Amino acid sequence: MTREELIVSAGSLKQPSIHAASDYARHRETMASEISRIMEARADVGYMVGGNIAMMEDNHRNHARFMESLFSLYSPEVLVDTILWVFRAYRAHGFQLTYWPAQLDTWVEVLKTHLEAESYAEIYPFYHWMLIHQAAFATLSEPTNAGGLHSAI
Repeated sequence: MTREELIVSAGSLKQPSIHAASDYARHRETMASEISRIMEARADVGYMVGGNIAMMEDNHRNHARFMESLFSLYSPEVLVDTILWVFRAYRAHGFQLTYWPAQLDTWVEVLKTHLEAESYAEIYPFYHWMLIHQAAFATLSEPTNAGGLHSAI
């Protein structure tokens, strides 16, 4: 799958309502902290993040802020390009490909416990989309694809 195909696919995602975006924003900090706590308790966390626990915690806070802004003004291109940048940058710091599905699965569980059911129904598709496109993100963020990726961003 190419960057352009990912953007087309992401275009099928519907921007959440103002209410759902506000619900996410209200719980953003609590959810990011909970994600970090859950991930830090994993026996394999050191391996998954290359020992960069503080960087992982920053990623969770940054992820929550990014998603909050995305839910307010959705852009498929921004979503795809940001994810590809994150994959490249964090992999350069020792993060393993297993980190993202583990983190996103945890986000899904935490979202269920903090968001209203209607808000969750509007926001979950974004997390599902990120989860099912992990292989494409991994391939497009490979160092061998860096030239093509960099020029596309």
